Amino acid sequence: MIHKFTQNGYYIVLDVNSGAVFELDRCAYEMLDYIKPGIADECPQELYNLLRDFPEETVKETYGEIKELIDRRILFSTDDYEPFVESLGTAPVKSMCLNIAHNCNLRCGYCFASQGDFGHGKKLMSYEVGKKAIDFLVASSAGRKNLEVDFFGGEPLMNFDTVKRLVAYARSLEKEHNKNFRFTITTNGLLLDKDKIDFINKEMSNVVLSIDGRQEINDRYRINAQGAGCYETIVPKFKQLVEERGDKEYYVRGTYTRHNTDFSKDVEHLFSLGFDQVSIEPAVTDEDYEYSITEKELPAIFEEYEHLAKIMLEHKRKGDKLNFFHFMLDLDQGPCVYKRLRGCSCGNEYIAVTPEGDIYPCHQFVGIDEKKMGSVLDGSFNQELKEDFATATVYSKEECKNCWAKFYCSGGCNANNYLYEGSIRKPHKISCEIERKRLECAIMIKVALDE
Repeated sequence: MIHKFTQNGYYIVLDVNSGAVFELDRCAYEMLDYIKPGIADECPQELYNLLRDFPEETVKETYGEIKELIDRRILFSTDDYEPFVESLGTAPVKSMCLNIAHNCNLRCGYCFASQGDFGHGKKLMSYEVGKKAIDFLVASSAGRKNLEVDFFGGEPLMNFDTVKRLVAYARSLEKEHNKNFRFTITTNGLLLDKDKIDFINKEMSNVVLSIDGRQEINDRYRINAQGAGCYETIVPKFKQLVEERGDKEYYVRGTYTRHNTDFSKDVEHLFSLGFDQVSIEPAVTDEDYEYSITEKELPAIFEEYEHLAKIMLEHKRKGDKLNFFHFMLDLDQGPCVYKRLRGCSCGNEYIAVTPEGDIYPCHQFVGIDEKKMGSVLDGSFNQELKEDFATATVYSKEECKNCWAKFYCSGGCNANNYLYEGSIRKPHKISCEIERKRLECAIMIKVALDE
């Protein structure tokens, strides 16, 4: 299987199974419309007729070059991934999202978590529940040494004392159980102060800072209970945190809606503020909300991603340290085979825990009763659900089997698939369309930088 596309003046071909990427001239690009595996040694006459716009000698040489690539099994290569499906199964848990606060001091209009309480009422996680969650993670991780805990909400800073106590507790277990904890926190920044910044920069391996970009964009939906925007409050705090963070990981994460399909301006704005690690995500939700991304917006969104790719390319060529999350693509190594086949491993290697101690496949499944997997309070864990998620791969999703992007998106977000298509094995159409365009842009950037 191959995927051909043109962008920014480049003729690009991806060999899906090998992962090889080729920048071609127009003759080779057009010839691939008529080429299949197992081609003859000599260029057939019909190709000369089909490609009569090119000199015969060019067609002949191009045919020979393409045949060489096919013979080397890097073009129209066979699928070496599918045999691994049989070895896929449940695995020890390695990462946990702790919903430390089902409460928030913002009322973001597009919030998937119902403004922080996930539709089940405001509540903060107690230290005792959090401690049992850490114990559950250690017990469920088997021989895994490196474990991850993400502090999430709502707004985690509303329960920050518990965050600090849980970090200390987890650290106290590391030597005894031969574990190494990696912590992450996601925050809207309103409650940041010097002490919190110092603790986050010391203990958190990564931090996600929520901001949508330009002030008018951010303050349209990221508002407090009184309806006021948060931009002027959070920007100085985020700047301080990043400036004092050194070379430790972070990124600013925003959401774009149908009202700002010019989101490249938000990426540029965030970079102008000093933030060089940026993610801007589409508002994925039911299409009847006034801010939702629908098929109608897709042409403008595709054009904007291509525009952003050119901007990113200019920054890269100038040596700027600016990364856009969805254009960060490793074509040389990439993720491991298992991650390519099933993605984030939610419900299998990754789980979320609520303030009540309930276990869900991930933070986006929280509150969906039929997907509740157990409780850290009694140690229960639904192995049938775990098996269901573990075996949800690109080969168990009909729409994915023949999709050129399958080994990069790994079948899409299981939560979005379930929420908007009714099954974790049925990819969410709009998310797929957007992801394919982002992948094309990321590949184009790699091709251009390798010139």
